[in-house]
Amino acid sequence: MSVPLNPIPRAAVECRRVTRRFAGQAVLDGLDLDIAPGEFVALLGSSGSGKTTLLRALAGLDAVDEGQLRVPQALAAVFQEPRLMPWKRAWRNVALGVRGGEAKARALAALAEVGLQHRLNAWPATLSGGEAQRVALARALVREPQLLLLDEPFAALDALTRIRMHQLIISLWRAHTPAVLLVTHDVDEALLLADRVVVLAHGRIAEHMPIRLPRPRQVAHPGFQALRERLLSLLGVATDHPPAALHPQPLSRTAHP
Repeated sequence: MSVPLNPIPRAAVECRRVTRRFAGQAVLDGLDLDIAPGEFVALLGSSGSGKTTLLRALAGLDAVDEGQLRVPQALAAVFQEPRLMPWKRAWRNVALGVRGGEAKARALAALAEVGLQHRLNAWPATLSGGEAQRVALARALVREPQLLLLDEPFAALDALTRIRMHQLIISLWRAHTPAVLLVTHDVDEALLLADRVVVLAHGRIAEHMPIRLPRPRQVAHPGFQALRERLLSLLGVATDHPPAALHPQPLSRTAHP
């Protein structure tokens, strides 16, 4: 079960021997993972490897069968679908669940932070895909989370909008400094955004890869291409070199940058 941590622990997320089964099949199999406060982690893996199952467990949406999850009390999640209430204007969607007389002021400030102060009274049906996802981000940030969970939030966006969203999420991460766990299928996205890329295979961690490239990141950077090739190889995608076999490895106890 998820246990809120108060005060903030040495790690924003601690997973110990986490197991989740469906129809007798272990989707998460004794998984260990730490995420440091303020660390940006991207989670990669083939379909069915357990990425979204882990994220949903961390968000408190699903229980686990065995092991322990420790997360901050203040967390928020953004999914591939913005999940806006169509009968509420943009600012009211952002203010959902925010209590107190300052709810509207906080919602307007969050919308301004994502560049949508001019759309605060817009109905969700009138928003573009990128605008709707920015409203979803504002709704997450207004809660001032210590842990932000992102489940492929940019997958449905066009290429140019995705680039803008990448820039925005880095800006917001730097401003608010939450720990971030981004579930993605996009190797380039993981390398552009994360401090560390974690590869999931057969329900366990197969690889921890620190990303020490300078920011802002450039795809053309020689180091970027080397890391990209390594990740694609780990994921079984054909490159110039034979793909490396994915074998889950125990969690390293060394500090991450």
